[in-house]
Amino acid sequence: MIESETWKQTARGIVSARRLALLATVGALGAGVLFVHPDFGPAGSGAALLSPAHAQTAAAVQRPAGFADIVDKVKPAVISVRVKVGEPTPRLGTRGEDDPFAPGSPFEFFFRRFGQPDGMPDRPQQRRRQFTTGQGSGFFITPDGFAVTNNHVVDKAESVQVTTDDGKTYTAKVIGTDPRTDLALIKVEGRTDFPAVALSDKAPRIGDWVLAVGNPFGLGGTVTAGIVSARGRDIGAGPYDDFIQIDAPVNRGNSGGPSFDVDGNVIGVNTAIFSPSGGSVGIAFAIPSETVRSVVAQLKDKGAVTRGWIGVQIQPVNAEIADSLGLKDAEGALVAEPQSGSPAQKAGIKAGDVIVAVNGEPVKDARTLARTISTMAPGTTVKLGVFRNGKTETLTMTLGELPNERLARADRDDDRGGARGGGDAKVPRLGLTLAPAGSVAGGGSEGVVVTAVDPDGAAGDRLKTGDVILDVGGALVSSPADVRKALAEATSGGKKTVLMRVKSGQNTRFVAVPLGRG
Repeated sequence: MIESETWKQTARGIVSARRLALLATVGALGAGVLFVHPDFGPAGSGAALLSPAHAQTAAAVQRPAGFADIVDKVKPAVISVRVKVGEPTPRLGTRGEDDPFAPGSPFEFFFRRFGQPDGMPDRPQQRRRQFTTGQGSGFFITPDGFAVTNNHVVDKAESVQVTTDDGKTYTAKVIGTDPRTDLALIKVEGRTDFPAVALSDKAPRIGDWVLAVGNPFGLGGTVTAGIVSARGRDIGAGPYDDFIQIDAPVNRGNSGGPSFDVDGNVIGVNTAIFSPSGGSVGIAFAIPSETVRSVVAQLKDKGAVTRGWIGVQIQPVNAEIADSLGLKDAEGALVAEPQSGSPAQKAGIKAGDVIVAVNGEPVKDARTLARTISTMAPGTTVKLGVFRNGKTETLTMTLGELPNERLARADRDDDRGGARGGGDAKVPRLGLTLAPAGSVAGGGSEGVVVTAVDPDGAAGDRLKTGDVILDVGGALVSSPADVRKALAEATSGGKKTVLMRVKSGQNTRFVAVPLGRG
């Protein structure tokens, strides 16, 4: 009997201990669980089972059981944006070769922009209406009616209407747009008491909660939640890509809408999604509030954005290029060619220089340089750290103003013509057949033209027929013999790769070619 009673007490002790361990675990995880399961009791009930020190820590990280209070605060400032766009006069080809949204195009399977015309027929050739309507989202940043949205939402709009959270509709005017960052500033007149939200003055951390509010598929006032998945994303939208990636569900119509932190501040403007299916798959991209603040301030002040400009063609530095130049790390922006008359040329920047710092701040890559210079005003004096001939020197220059968007015009291979006969010579080490530029129609007067490529050669996957090699290893070349000589010097110098400056169409770039292959 005594043994039985002792066993019962022991059993009760084991059960109690297990229950306490479970409750302690729930208490320790309570702050995180409450976000997912708002019906659970307050985290404090579990924290009471912890030691005083642990209870204090749990209280410090405790968060609300839901986002309702935040939504009540910010949702009235979010608007639905509806535009009327004139129908393009020409009709596109039936096979969709001129249609960027044709089946199989990169736009269909990659970056689906939000705010596309609602109810548009499937194919452009079927359009019959004179106007189409499009919809997106936006948000007020001042009580007197200034609001932010995406450029692609209001681009080419003949009229813009916004609908507020209380269902009222107003006519809006486009104050200014910036296609390079896909931002636009619009203005609603007639009131000075619109609910407005503030742009965050600090960058979010990966893992922070985020709320997206907008007008997906025309369903105004929709709220979704997720986290910040990544920062600094380059999605190929432009030279200033620096997107925040979030997993809060966003869809077509969310374009221009805000993403909020848990303090109710705007951390970004939703602009694109990655979607093989066309719907949300948990990967969306937002323009950071820092960029929004800078661009909107200029749009409000001048109706346009001006950016600093140094005037160089730049490219990233990879490991092979770094090795060729003697750089310790594959960082910086490699200057392929300074533009004639540009601030860079006037300051003495040369092809082959690597810009490694701006005003003492390191330049990680070419994109970093582009973004850094773009945030500075024309006329600003800057000091560039330039790696040249194995050492770093400082050059001072005054920034120019970034010219208007230029259309890149690529020459077709058949425009170059063929060799005029004679002068062709093989460089077996590279797998190239070369000819002096002057002997090839359309080849220009400088360098040597690639007239044939052996795909198994060292340069077979890096150069193509019609490319013009301007210099090899820093030495200008005008004949196949010059190329052979430069290769021999690079090999005798113990280099594993040789750097070539190559012109393709209107663009100039550096190509690192390995020397270890025959």
